[in-house]
Amino acid sequence: MDHVDRILEQWRQERPDLQVAPMGTIGRIKQLHWHLMRSMEKTWSAYGLNGASFDVLATLRRAGPPYALSAGGLMASTMVTSGTMTHRIDQLEKAGLVARARNPDDGRGFLVSLSPRGLKLIDEAVTAHVETQAKLVAALTDEQRTQLDDLLRQFLRGFSDKGSGSFMR
Repeated sequence: MDHVDRILEQWRQERPDLQVAPMGTIGRIKQLHWHLMRSMEKTWSAYGLNGASFDVLATLRRAGPPYALSAGGLMASTMVTSGTMTHRIDQLEKAGLVARARNPDDGRGFLVSLSPRGLKLIDEAVTAHVETQAKLVAALTDEQRTQLDDLLRQFLRGFSDKGSGSFMR
C-alpha cells in the first residue's frame, strides 16, 4: 500500500457509496508530476534557466537551423499567450540568449533566433535534461515505459476532443 491507497481506503470506509478508484489514478499522477518537475527544475536551474526559458530555447533549438521562429510560431509550439511569450522573449533577449530581427516574409513581424550563446547553453542544458529524464524513468523497463507511453497517449486522447492542448518539453 502506498499513501494514495491509504487515502482511498479512508474514503471507502467513510463513503462506501463512492467509486474512488479514479481518485487514486489522478492522485498518483499528481504526485508523479510533482517529483518529475522538481527534478527537471533542478537541472534547468543549473543552467540559469526555468521551465519557461528552457521551453522557448528548446523550441528554437529543435526547429533546426537557423534556429529561428516567429513569435506566433513560438506561441503555437509552446501554447502560451502573446503577452506571456513577449515577456519570455524580452527576458531571454536581455540575457543575450536570443535575438529579434525583422521577419523578411512579414514586414510587420519579427523572427526570434538563438544567439550563439543561447545555442551553446541550450545544447548543454538539453543534454543534461535528457540525462535527468532517463534517470527519472530508470525504475521502468523499456517494455514498461512503452506500455506506460501507450496508456498515457490513450488517456490524453480523451482530452484532445475537448480543445485541451498538449505540452512537451
